[in-house]
Amino acid sequence: MAYSSTTSVVVHASHEKVWQAITDPKIVKRYFFGTLLETDWKPGSPLFFRGEWEGKQYEDKGTVLGFEPMRALSYDYWSSFSGQPDTPELRQVIRYELVTRPDGVQLIVNQSNVDTQERAEHSAKNWRVILDSMKTLLEAEQS
Repeated sequence: MAYSSTTSVVVHASHEKVWQAITDPKIVKRYFFGTLLETDWKPGSPLFFRGEWEGKQYEDKGTVLGFEPMRALSYDYWSSFSGQPDTPELRQVIRYELVTRPDGVQLIVNQSNVDTQERAEHSAKNWRVILDSMKTLLEAEQS
């Protein structure tokens, strides 16, 4: 059985700024635990997240599955911290979706194909930290 988690945040910033925040490696690094993102965002292209966490180097990877500018993007994902082999059936799927709201932009992140409920809950907590950090960064730049 596969599990999933969904986390969202409303950011009081332009649609363009929120889109840039999820696709531009320079901005991603500022709110995503210092992670270096590498991809060209073309469907089928590789995607890498590299960095250091608690003194350990990591390289997480995936493949871009979908890219709809200003609307949504998705990729499959394997974490070097997962303890799992990197096989297609074990890769999780991450989907970002932007929805225009009267008070800003709602960013929804869904992580699916997670192997346990515990990992899904842990992912949701991580996404909460990441999204709140991105919201703080973007809203501070608005004022």
